[in-house]
Amino acid sequence: MPRGALVATGLVYLLVTAAIGLWAARRTRTASDFFLAGRTIGAWALAIAAMAATLSGFAFIGGPGLIYTAGLGALFIVLPASITSSLTAWVLARRLRLLGEVRGLITIPDAVGVRYRSPTAQGLAAVAILVAVTGYIATNFVALGLVIDAIFGTGRTSGILLGAAVVLAYTVSGGILAGIYTDLFQGAVMAVASTLVFATALSTGGGIGGISATIMAREPLFLGPWGTMPALAALSFFFVFGLGTIGQPHVLHKFYMLRDPAKLKWYPVLMTGSLMIALLLYFGVGIATKAAVLRGEMPPLAHPDDATPAFLLRYAKPLLGGIVFSGVAAAIMSTVNSFLSIGAAAVSHDLPRAFGRRVARPLLIGRIATVILALLGAMLALKSTLLVALLGVFGWGLFAATFVPALALGLAWPGATRIGAIASIGVGLVGTILGETLSWAGVYTFPRGVTVSGLVLVASLLTFLGISWLTRGHAAADLDPDVRLVMEG
Repeated sequence: MPRGALVATGLVYLLVTAAIGLWAARRTRTASDFFLAGRTIGAWALAIAAMAATLSGFAFIGGPGLIYTAGLGALFIVLPASITSSLTAWVLARRLRLLGEVRGLITIPDAVGVRYRSPTAQGLAAVAILVAVTGYIATNFVALGLVIDAIFGTGRTSGILLGAAVVLAYTVSGGILAGIYTDLFQGAVMAVASTLVFATALSTGGGIGGISATIMAREPLFLGPWGTMPALAALSFFFVFGLGTIGQPHVLHKFYMLRDPAKLKWYPVLMTGSLMIALLLYFGVGIATKAAVLRGEMPPLAHPDDATPAFLLRYAKPLLGGIVFSGVAAAIMSTVNSFLSIGAAAVSHDLPRAFGRRVARPLLIGRIATVILALLGAMLALKSTLLVALLGVFGWGLFAATFVPALALGLAWPGATRIGAIASIGVGLVGTILGETLSWAGVYTFPRGVTVSGLVLVASLLTFLGISWLTRGHAAADLDPDVRLVMEG
């Protein structure tokens, strides 16, 4: 593919992103503007932003790489998307939006603290966010580095640094508002581009039949129901990503921004439809690249995360390739913006509240925290040798284990207690960090197919339910009357 077309498209994208950042900066005057976009976001923008925050580099770079490596078993990560987007809207969205308005909340740990009348629970939730977002930011910086390298030929390291600098510039200036409208821009582009890339992918090997025949002749397990992974691993992905969706604070945080809660009835349809279109690229590129390698048309990938860049550079027309690369970069950048925003809020808002203090200049401290988190994420990205998808699994699993019990169940169950919430958040936080670290270091090995994230999520749920039941006498005292009304409304 001629690099000139890629460079031209990439530069146009960067100019649009810069314009969005400047526009958002003019409208960002308070901490509420910086973290909540002034509560002015409509249902369409919310759904597209939530889709982009859910997918980002994980789906567009890590996802095809995981399909290329593990076969159709990797689809178990995304199969529950339609169910869980509806579950999120019905279980959490309206309650979070109303609770945010009643109590003036700006973060997800705010909701945890208010639900249980507990600064300690809020502080632990903030720590969990900081740990997970650092890994998630690194995940997306790795993916962004690959895309920028494919467009400009910078090399992976320079691509990561350039991408980090661009995201940092518009996040520090425009906050979450810049991210939301970048989402709208890239969402419109990706809806068309993903469909066209899927068509291109099918055309490379004689359609779905030809691709299937090529793979079946050499690696029949690849197209089996579990792919090349054990059935238990595929089902564990389904469990963690299905249930874990309702515990992702970078998505849940967007419900605070909604202008009209009545419009939430459209959210499941809008979210599911946009996810289905965007995931055409996830599936199509993964199987087409695998078939092309088996046919000898492409050399084996040096790294699975190269699947999308390698496929587009070889098979896509220049304009389409440039649009997709730019759209993927936009999705990644807007997601990093979301992570930086909730991480900065944890530093400037949640942790001080956990210690009974208030920050005098939260907007300034939020911007400083944004810079620090971006630098930490970039440093981790430069040192990371893990798959983008696996880094994403770590962050997703940590969020799921710490927020699904305490928040998703807690806002639906008046019997949940402060002690149960604190214990479950602690189990999720410590269990995920220790389990993933020791497993990665080879200190122990789980039976094939058993995942740390799945086990820790189960342990966190059981801890929350068990301790809440044992301390059920405290449930009424841990729930304020106005919070109960929001839960029952």
